[in-house]
Amino acid sequence: LNELGFDVDEIELVEAGEGSRLRLTTRVAEPGHHRRLLFARTGLDVQEKQARRLLADIASFRGYLEQTTRRPVPEAVAANRWLEEIYQPVIAAIPAGLRGRLDDAEVFHEILEHRWFLSEAAGKDIGTASAANDYLASVLPAVPGDLVAGAVLPPS
Repeated sequence: LNELGFDVDEIELVEAGEGSRLRLTTRVAEPGHHRRLLFARTGLDVQEKQARRLLADIASFRGYLEQTTRRPVPEAVAANRWLEEIYQPVIAAIPAGLRGRLDDAEVFHEILEHRWFLSEAAGKDIGTASAANDYLASVLPAVPGDLVAGAVLPPS
């Protein structure tokens, strides 16, 4: 839906006889909508595609919090806790020698993608921490050090 220019405005799971129905209410998303929304919630200034992925992770984290606490969790609370408990520890774990190869948000975005692939292979969710450890040990070291936007290469 995001790639078609829509955003999910509301999700509702409705009991219907012997099963459940998922109802989505969509709305047209303005260009830069997710980027502005993520910035307002976390202070992170990232690209639109990264913002969509990070907002999805925040929504997932919020669902986890609501499931474990058995009560509603405000979006602002979930975003703040996600920033402090998920995002910042992952960024802090980047080894000093690998910092700057990619922007922090791009590293986190790639870790979420890496998590998806590893989870598919394992047949279960491996979690962000495990995916980050694997990514930082096996993927990021192979990334050339000059891929950050605006990086200046020394003259040859």
